[in-house]
Amino acid sequence: MPYFDTASAAPLHPVARQALQASLDEGWADPARLYREGRRARLLLDAAREAAAEAVGCRADELVFTPSGTHAVHSGIAGVLAGRRRVGGHLVVSAVEHSSVLHAAAAHEARGGSVAEVPVDRSGAVSAAGYADALTPATALACLQSANHEVGTVQPVAEVAEVCGAAGVPLLVDAAQSLGWGPVEGAWSVLAASAHKWGGPPGVGLLAVRKGVRFSSQGPADERESGRSPGFVNLPAIVAAAASLRAVRAEADAEAARLRVLVDRIRRRVVRLVPDVEVVGDADRRLPHLVTFSCLYVDGEALLHELDRAGFSVSSGSSCTSSTLTPSHVLRAMGVLSEGNVRVSLPPGTPAEEVNAFLEVLPGAVAGVRERLGVSEPPAVAPVAESLELDALGLRCPQPVIELARAIGRVPVGGTVTVLSDDEVARLDIPAWSAMRGHEYVGESPRPAGTAYTVRRLS
Repeated sequence: MPYFDTASAAPLHPVARQALQASLDEGWADPARLYREGRRARLLLDAAREAAAEAVGCRADELVFTPSGTHAVHSGIAGVLAGRRRVGGHLVVSAVEHSSVLHAAAAHEARGGSVAEVPVDRSGAVSAAGYADALTPATALACLQSANHEVGTVQPVAEVAEVCGAAGVPLLVDAAQSLGWGPVEGAWSVLAASAHKWGGPPGVGLLAVRKGVRFSSQGPADERESGRSPGFVNLPAIVAAAASLRAVRAEADAEAARLRVLVDRIRRRVVRLVPDVEVVGDADRRLPHLVTFSCLYVDGEALLHELDRAGFSVSSGSSCTSSTLTPSHVLRAMGVLSEGNVRVSLPPGTPAEEVNAFLEVLPGAVAGVRERLGVSEPPAVAPVAESLELDALGLRCPQPVIELARAIGRVPVGGTVTVLSDDEVARLDIPAWSAMRGHEYVGESPRPAGTAYTVRRLS
């Protein structure tokens, strides 16, 4: 069964499996002890740290291992904010950061700090100018992912690091999605990553803090991992994580070139094979193995289940796959369609035959979901009114947009259709639909029940 969700978790790399099995026999003792078994464990830990530091591009004594990438992010943010509390309590993040960063920012704000979000363009990219505008004399820390986890857009880390450095503000980079493909460029100050994203075992994170960055570990003091990650380390998993990182880096250039060809094939063909599809994310400055597209008039969860039944494991940023029924914060910040959102992220070694098979299955899967939702091409009719208002209260994604598509032909060019909806997703998807179909989104207005969204027909 083809697994196309390596952005969530990559399959265990063969080198990681071998290293894990070997270190279970050699690395079970306490590396802080001076007897033979402890010294052997310490040698393994030191070697893993050296290998990981080389891959990250930092000194070995600047890097510690944590229980997860999320733990590394939380510890990194809390430690720098505490270490620079005399500067101020202002934190800058991008609007498309991983939830681990946004949760840490929310916790900081709840404790009395302030947070500024830097917007992104429609491809999901920030600008260095956006960070320059957000920085203040009270900014203690700025955060930026190296590449987006939902749409694959690679961020201009080097340029943002230069802006932050000129202002004397450290930059924390969440490199979870990109570290397996290469080191993060630029003069970053703190870096966090997660081993299960590159084929290492789950439960291992990396936190690198450059010398000179003021950092105050939070929580009770601990003598292990420079006091930044308390508790007994999972040495076999750490050894496997470092070994697999070195292995995937050795393969990265060749594998990136091969997977980029396959992803380019998906990007080109999906818009030809499936009507009303938008490929999102930057077309050029992106991760080599990841592509995301949104299908109009499709329930995202239903589409994922349909693809799963066909034998393909993919992911989604669609609001319809969330228990909260709210749009993905990444797609919302980009201003793109959230319904029917599919993320394909290919693991190393994916054969072209599996990608071709996916492209053969996808059109039928989308058509099947649309048919169950009652989507069909509306018949050509003469306009019936200058404006129409549709009651879509109680209807959930993607039904309000389906009703809008059915009605837009019933008003003349220049006429308007207003959709009354109480689904939060409509606030994102109706403007996105308007942009995709070449109509003007006029705006929204509150109603006693729900919100009215108005679209002007332009063609």
